[in-house]
Amino acid sequence: MKKAPLYSPSPRRAAAAGVALPPAADATAMSPAAAQAGAPPAPSAHGRLRRLARTWPAPLWALAGALFALASLLLALQLRPGPRAITQDDIDAAVRQSLEKEPQPSAAAKAYEAILPSVVRVVSMLDENDSGEDKPDDKRALERGLGTGVVIIDNGTILTNLHVVWGAKKIKLRFADGHESAATLIGAQPEHDLAVLKAESLPDDLEAATMRSTADLRPGDHVIAVGHPFGIGPSVSYGVVSGLKREFRAPDGEKTLTNLIQFDAAANPGNSGGPLVTMDGHVVGIVTAILNPSEQRTFIGIGFAVPIENAAAAAGMPPF
Repeated sequence: MKKAPLYSPSPRRAAAAGVALPPAADATAMSPAAAQAGAPPAPSAHGRLRRLARTWPAPLWALAGALFALASLLLALQLRPGPRAITQDDIDAAVRQSLEKEPQPSAAAKAYEAILPSVVRVVSMLDENDSGEDKPDDKRALERGLGTGVVIIDNGTILTNLHVVWGAKKIKLRFADGHESAATLIGAQPEHDLAVLKAESLPDDLEAATMRSTADLRPGDHVIAVGHPFGIGPSVSYGVVSGLKREFRAPDGEKTLTNLIQFDAAANPGNSGGPLVTMDGHVVGIVTAILNPSEQRTFIGIGFAVPIENAAAAAGMPPF
């Protein structure tokens, strides 16, 4: 026996078969007759939510959790205080803390470290047979000229004072790393008491000094003098530029030096020919004389240096 279909015919098929379909029921309201006949009422909004919660519980809980988390984040951002402005006191405290942990070297110490690889001890010997060895012999000391030089070109070109090497039969150099070499006089500028030496052998990785124009040098600028006072060194002394464009007359009265830098960093015999250096480690002059009216020839607070422009010209280098 043929079974009745378990589904309703589509409107198109029903119309084709001549079957009349009932009108669509209103999903939200019922007629009074249907209500009197005991038909169930249309579900309310609350009822629909309860039915949806029973049908899809997991997604709804996930959505609720996400909304709660978002609300919590927004509330936290609203309540969080803004960043505090950094004050000068904060910066000063941070700098003090850093210095307490790692003390920094002074500006003079940095300048000394920068120039030291270029400083040379110069010994001039008046006797061809003098070996140049240091001995506590007053006569031998008088037979030598003790001074300092500074490397200005890394091929072994060195500046010093002319009076340090004048009349020498032999010139001996000792570099910062202990390397020793003979040297020859290749240039001189008597009017500025300058001499140019050339080393016969060089140490490894020889460094030339950095020279700086004196155009912006001012009285009161800090400087250091580096050399070998009385043969002791290398030694460093610290002071300031005391004046510019000074004149100095040699004790014998035969020569007057002009356009000198006056400084008060300690200098003594043996500092002659050494560099006068600014706090950035640059050479601005060559120490050439000290003023002392007594016979001891020791420092009383007034030293003189030849500006590096003159010294560079003596070596045939272009002006700054």
